[in-house]
Amino acid sequence: MLETTTPLKRTPFHSRHLAFGAKMVPFAGFEMPIQYEGIVAEHRAVRAGVGVFDVSHMGEIRLKGPGAVAYANRLVTNEVGAIPDGKAIYTPMCLESGGIVDDLLVYATGQERFLVVNASNFEKDIAWIRENAPADVTVVDENDATAQLAVQGPMAEEIVARVYGDRVRSLEFYTFLEFGSGDDWTLISRTGYTGEDGFEIYVRTPRAPEVWDRIFQAGRPALIRPVGLGARDTLRLEMGYCLYGNDIDESTNPLEAGIAWTVRMDKPEFHGKAALAQVRASGLGRKLVGLILDADRIARKGCEVTHQDSVIGVVTSGSMGISIGKPVAMAYVTSEHAAAGTRLDVRTRGHETPALVVPRPMYRMGSVRAPKPRRTE
Repeated sequence: MLETTTPLKRTPFHSRHLAFGAKMVPFAGFEMPIQYEGIVAEHRAVRAGVGVFDVSHMGEIRLKGPGAVAYANRLVTNEVGAIPDGKAIYTPMCLESGGIVDDLLVYATGQERFLVVNASNFEKDIAWIRENAPADVTVVDENDATAQLAVQGPMAEEIVARVYGDRVRSLEFYTFLEFGSGDDWTLISRTGYTGEDGFEIYVRTPRAPEVWDRIFQAGRPALIRPVGLGARDTLRLEMGYCLYGNDIDESTNPLEAGIAWTVRMDKPEFHGKAALAQVRASGLGRKLVGLILDADRIARKGCEVTHQDSVIGVVTSGSMGISIGKPVAMAYVTSEHAAAGTRLDVRTRGHETPALVVPRPMYRMGSVRAPKPRRTE
């Protein structure tokens, strides 16, 4: 029998990537740029100036109908019902077991809710959302119709304002503007995955190449650069941001993952509430921590974490901390070894590499700070 493979999808910016000499790789069913001039240079460009990411592989879902707002609030752990229009919320979406189906952004758009989910989880997510949707909610797949660019770095505001006007300057972190309709629809949010100031711009697919060109034209004086998935990962890891499939998945819960501030136990109901209440009452057996390694050896996913020769955890993500100057990692370790300042070791390529438990984010000099964790009730 002949084996068949599913062709990789391409985003509307594919020709732009090739024009910039991108190294393309398979990622979540798409052909995506891993790097252009190099991960280190692209990482530093975002920290010091401005870079542009194609994130059109992310999945977009819109909830419509009389029950859309209430359903969205039951669907996720954070509060996405009683929030004003123009507000975006980061939140997990959990199974009844408390395990994380996905982590996503929810945008409050009037009586609708616009959801942005991880690329690799899109089919699973939309199936879960449809399976649990009440009769008064319509779940609309806007994935193929939507393209997304992330403009990130200390100079992002100046560049986006040149394209969309000074109205974007008034946006606070995790707020957005939505305007236009049909092919002219645009959503601009002051959000990002890098620890730097920045915006994520959503447009309809037919207009995507034009938006790319306008952004790069406006950013030419600032030496704007395209940035690939490689630097996206090193930037997010320095900030201690979770990556689904590495740091969180259906076997982990938001409390042990260090994002308890996204769990609103004061809400009347949400999927996984009872299980998470039980976890909180029983105490956490493990916690996701940040690590800075003392040597040059990089910890990779699956490396064992030890304390006095006993295995007490496992690395979930690791890379060189380009802005820190040392390798960084995240790992689940037993709660008794999770306090900041604890000395541990990571087994990297047959060596015991000393590591220090540090608070997340590991990098604290970005142009925008992560929202303060909110204590749940």
